[in-house]
Amino acid sequence: MSVVVRFAPSPTGRLHVGNARVALVNWLFARKAGGTFVLRMDDTDVERSRPHFARAIAEDLHWLGLEWDWAEAQSQRLDRYTQAADRLRAAGRLYPCYETEEELEFKRNRLRARGLPPVYDREALKLAADDRARLEADGRRPHWRFKLEPGEITWHDLVHGRWSFDARHISDPVLAKADGQPLFVLSSAVDDIEFAVTHVLRGDDHPTTTACQIQIAAALGAAPPVFGHLPLMALAGGDKLSKRKGDYSLGEIRAEGIEAMAVNSYLARLGTADPVEPFARLEHLLPGFDLARFNTAPPKFDHQELVHLNAKLLGHLPYAAVADRLAETAPGADERFWLAVRGNLATLADARAWLDVVKGPLEPVIDDPAFAAEAAKLLPAGAWDEATWGAWTQALKGATGKSGKALFLPLRRALTGADHGPELKGLLPLIGRERALARLSGRAA
Repeated sequence: MSVVVRFAPSPTGRLHVGNARVALVNWLFARKAGGTFVLRMDDTDVERSRPHFARAIAEDLHWLGLEWDWAEAQSQRLDRYTQAADRLRAAGRLYPCYETEEELEFKRNRLRARGLPPVYDREALKLAADDRARLEADGRRPHWRFKLEPGEITWHDLVHGRWSFDARHISDPVLAKADGQPLFVLSSAVDDIEFAVTHVLRGDDHPTTTACQIQIAAALGAAPPVFGHLPLMALAGGDKLSKRKGDYSLGEIRAEGIEAMAVNSYLARLGTADPVEPFARLEHLLPGFDLARFNTAPPKFDHQELVHLNAKLLGHLPYAAVADRLAETAPGADERFWLAVRGNLATLADARAWLDVVKGPLEPVIDDPAFAAEAAKLLPAGAWDEATWGAWTQALKGATGKSGKALFLPLRRALTGADHGPELKGLLPLIGRERALARLSGRAA
């Protein structure tokens, strides 16, 4: 069986890191199995869906490298959902209901007050034809519910193991609004059948939806896909991530300068016992990926851990992986420069500051003019390389008796104007003798 999975966002906002985790898991699952990854826009909510959000979602997925094999939009398939609804009506599984939302909420509140689950009472099934005619003559238009069959609805979940619901404890789901607009439960089930989706991997916030979709698939004459429900990510304080609030949207994270592979590396291991470590390419995540590694506790998103991982990733990236972007961020930076500074970057944009340090002009910090003068006098002649720093400081140590921090910090402050930064054995050849001499002499250069 060829594996087919789908990532099905609603274009009602920007993707956040929780959405990205679901997309990544689906992509890794499909690619590891040599299967198909489908992007499906669940855009039937005409009141909230926006084309610019759909474009932003596609851009975010491209940025992450999660390329899809084909794309679909539910708004282009409304006729298929209407046909499926007609089939369910003909089979006696879809029935009209005339309660208003206020009336339904009143019923739910009464049940809650009695300590009972707010399950729909199927009152609409008791309506005679003349009752329905009278309601419609009064201007009411029905919404349509799927009649669940009694009994246990059970499936083996790829993350949670055995999951089971008694149909008596689930409300018959509404599949179509009064205006005919199909709802997610129907459109998703129809698409999964017609696209031959084999595995549905999503968040575990609505397992009863899965129970309903299993029965809908059976009523339409199809076998349901295999399901796997990932625990929803939470913020460090325990709150759920919200797309509407813009919690850690991918757009925000991109603007912050976080690398796409830092996000992928972090999310691929979050919620497992495996250590979070940087990977340079998506393909490198495949060998260690296994849904069985994910536990059922909600993972906590730690922004600082992602920031730290980003710096760690940059510190290992070869020049070829950043050359094009580095040329835009720090024009004139070459491979020698990258290898010298990459271990001290929080984001790629930080490279510009170190290029300014190397090329100047820079106002040096001279703590001890006599020591700086001696250091200038002992600057080696000839071509400089990474060995120059060691030879120079060894000679300076012999001449002044200084060592350790007393030797190195004044040199760093004079040459870079800072107390911390990349190793000077890499920076010194880039600064060059003429500029180093000027700075040790207290001149901006």
